[in-house]
Amino acid sequence: MPDLLFFCRFNVIYSLMQVFTLEIRTTFLNQEIVLNPSVIQDKEAIFLVDCGYAGSLELISNCLEKYNLSLKDFTGIIISHDDIDHLGGLCEIKTTYPHIKVFASQIEAPYVAGEQKSLRLIQAENAFTTLPEAYKSWAVAFQKSLNGIKRVPVDSTFSFDTSFSENIKIINTPGHTLGHISIYLPHNKILIANDAVVLEQGELAIANPQFTLNLEQAVASVNKLLNYQIDKLICYHGGEVVGNISEKLTTVLQKYKPELV
Repeated sequence: MPDLLFFCRFNVIYSLMQVFTLEIRTTFLNQEIVLNPSVIQDKEAIFLVDCGYAGSLELISNCLEKYNLSLKDFTGIIISHDDIDHLGGLCEIKTTYPHIKVFASQIEAPYVAGEQKSLRLIQAENAFTTLPEAYKSWAVAFQKSLNGIKRVPVDSTFSFDTSFSENIKIINTPGHTLGHISIYLPHNKILIANDAVVLEQGELAIANPQFTLNLEQAVASVNKLLNYQIDKLICYHGGEVVGNISEKLTTVLQKYKPELV
């Protein structure tokens, strides 16, 4: 498949593959926020998975220094889905390091690139009139931020539930957005969940159910993750979860869809 040719250069020796969880502390609309982008590195390539809000370049660079890494050596950025906290910083990174390739799913790519109007923006606009007056000033600022995202062309897309190397598998986990993806590293038994689930107060949960484009799909995606042997799960919001992953995912399902358990 042409879209996957770039990744076919991988001849992964999985013992050399490393995964790092970054921690970015930032502020968005007067709220303090912690984000956890991931880094996938092997002997031939380095990928950043998602890249924070606009202005995150310095924050990411500082985090990478702890692992003796620099964005100048990165191969690509994988965008899990079109949300401001996952791709807001993409333009700055791409402008500074134009050699870095941008990857996204076939469904998300038009939104990431700005070829189609952001579904998150449409959702925010449609919900505006239903909001209490106290929230409307924040909602206006949020819409302005979404409109202000500097879009970047996607260099290559991938289809769902496919492998682009021996140890990097793309999992279709829709719900939060239409084309949301998670990433599974089978030899490492690591799942980079992105926003398929979040870690809140020590427990896994659906990410922002009120902003999830299709909650039923989101729950089905959590159920799908039970098919994978996972020793470590990385949430974009909350960081790493180690041990008893299946039990913790099942707890999420019990809340939303007990008949699946």
